[in-house]
Amino acid sequence: MKKMITGNRAAALGSKLARAQVVAAYPITPQTKIVESIAEMVARGEMKCKYIMVESEHSAMSACISASATGVRTFTATAAHGLALMHEVLHWAAGQRLPITMVNINRALGPPWSVWVEHTDSMSQRDTGWMQVYCESNQEVLDSVIMAYKVGERADVLLPTMICADAFYLSHTSEPVDIPEQKKVDDFLPPYKPKYKLDVDDPHGFGSLSMPHQWYMELRYQMAEAMEHAKKHIPEVEREFAEVFGRRYRAIEPYRCEDVDYVLMGMGTMADTAREAIDRLRSRGEKVGFVRLRTFRPFPVKELRALARGIDRLGVIDRSFTFGYEGPLFTEVKGALYGTPQPPEIRGYVAGLGGRDITVETIEDIYRRLSKKKWKGEEEWIGLKMEKR
Repeated sequence: MKKMITGNRAAALGSKLARAQVVAAYPITPQTKIVESIAEMVARGEMKCKYIMVESEHSAMSACISASATGVRTFTATAAHGLALMHEVLHWAAGQRLPITMVNINRALGPPWSVWVEHTDSMSQRDTGWMQVYCESNQEVLDSVIMAYKVGERADVLLPTMICADAFYLSHTSEPVDIPEQKKVDDFLPPYKPKYKLDVDDPHGFGSLSMPHQWYMELRYQMAEAMEHAKKHIPEVEREFAEVFGRRYRAIEPYRCEDVDYVLMGMGTMADTAREAIDRLRSRGEKVGFVRLRTFRPFPVKELRALARGIDRLGVIDRSFTFGYEGPLFTEVKGALYGTPQPPEIRGYVAGLGGRDITVETIEDIYRRLSKKKWKGEEEWIGLKMEKR
């Protein structure tokens, strides 16, 4: 059944269809309507779950961790400063190998105060051990919640997933979304049944102190292995999802990248705008394509290397910045292509911070800069309203 719904509503419906058993709720703009929508479904008897209202985002994630440790499926949502407040317990969720799913509505961090889109909040959590998926549409938000549990709950993965969606472009904008039948989702996503859990009849220890000569480093290595296992399972789950529901997603999604000299890359809602820009540029004879990176953690190194073969130049667009260095996606792409035979020249572009629009003209401007014969530096900030120093 197709309905016109917001990205926030799509996230809430995704948790319902996935049969989340515990939902921890704390409001923060622009994700508040996710947990409000779940509360409404619970009140109407449409969603059967334990709905916990907590005093902070730190408590919301702590509640999810406690519930997930007992072997139930858990869900929460947050944004920006709320995600930052969770930072400590994000490490705990991943280290305890709990497949929690959380929707993060990407929002800029203050100061100055802002409630509009930027990817700095989730990029700041990229080393916590969470898988990260960046969505382009409301349909993808709903579908990604379902697939996140399917991947994260695999016995050789057992890692949490952060579904990232751009503030207001998705969270508050209505789009047609195909809402699948509950039975289809149930057949695709069986109940979560972990081998180990908190159980008074079968006691185990979780998260105890580990001395340096004991198992701490080995447990971290197992987390690294789990991410590698996830790399294999993600395309498997995406193919199975396509067979059941008719929609296919990929870790990286190229657009008109055949027989090109230049490729632009970005994440999130800028992708649709970029495709329009690419069509315009191609109609003028420019040999340029675009690739949307959907899965940031685990990073799709193999797919990126295959895409980069034969390309002269690659332009990476970041909607965030690592102060003191460069855009984080730019850093990751350079690292992935380091040491490969004849890698493309790579340049970074910072755009759209604080919710500033990335328009068709912005993408065309970035392409013009990428295609110049000579560059000044490795990275540029695009659309500044001040003179660069």
